[in-house]
Amino acid sequence: MASPKGLYEPFAPRFVRYMAWAAVVVLVGGLSIVLYLAPGTGGAGYSAGNVVGLTLVVLAGCVFLWRQATVRATVDTTGIKVRNLFWVRTYDWPHIVAVTYGSGDPWVMLELSDGHRTAMMAIQRSDGRYAAREVERLDSLVTLHGESHSTH
Repeated sequence: MASPKGLYEPFAPRFVRYMAWAAVVVLVGGLSIVLYLAPGTGGAGYSAGNVVGLTLVVLAGCVFLWRQATVRATVDTTGIKVRNLFWVRTYDWPHIVAVTYGSGDPWVMLELSDGHRTAMMAIQRSDGRYAAREVERLDSLVTLHGESHSTH
């Protein structure tokens, strides 16, 4: 088990976060190239409508990627706050009865006392051994603060 201070560090994916920020740079750089270096239709440049439209599409992509890059779970002695791609939920430790991380799961699943399962995207299979260590840390927290068992 990790030290108490390390035990309560936030959970956050690495690979997806790095890829999302890199994609933001590529999108903004690509938009800049298209708008400032590409001549537009017939070399006449782009109309204001085209500039606004392209900018809005890139902005929407950047917002989506920002949400993906900021997926995380913060923990304290009372529970866990899970920030996934589209929602944020807080669970008290006794509400979490199991942590599952099956071989085909892309991220951790939390088994809840009301019979529901919920994804926790803050620990993702794409992070390999780091993710496996984070699952062990999460399982330690659930065991320490509630009634749990894990399957991974």
